[in-house]
Amino acid sequence: MSSYYPRSKDLTRTRRSVADSPPASPSSTDKNYRHERLSRYDSSGETVTDKPLGRTSSYTRREARLAALNKTEQDSASKDYKKMYEDALHENERLKTRLHDSKQELVKIRTQLEKVTQKQDRISERSTALESEKREKQALEKRVSDMEEEIKVLTELKSDNQRLKDENGALIRVISKLSK
Repeated sequence: MSSYYPRSKDLTRTRRSVADSPPASPSSTDKNYRHERLSRYDSSGETVTDKPLGRTSSYTRREARLAALNKTEQDSASKDYKKMYEDALHENERLKTRLHDSKQELVKIRTQLEKVTQKQDRISERSTALESEKREKQALEKRVSDMEEEIKVLTELKSDNQRLKDENGALIRVISKLSK
């Protein structure tokens, strides 16, 4: 509470320290000290001459301390932000390298997959070709066995035909002898 305002009975009085009370009689050292104080700036940026001479209220001193504390907090906060920014940059770089490595690995895996699928295609083509060759072979084997059967039948027919020719010749001779 400032000493410049009239006090009412409702307000409670604040206790003042010895440093808050004005000097009893200004000595030459006090005048020099006051002159030095007038030329200085306080932490809020105002000169001491902007404030009334004499005692400062506890509120004003608290404001000055809070301003100084806020300034140090801002400095530490800016350092924290700087550290956080550097950490974030480091993390981003780490993630970029991981992403790059993952992309390279993905490309490598895709090429391997293509090779395997091409190999399987070739194998399946070969197996298809093998299956068709097997079918052709089976068909040819069946055809060969059928032809062998036909050859047997043909040899039987030839032998029957030869026998019939021989019988026919014998019958012709018998008939020719009978007819003479």
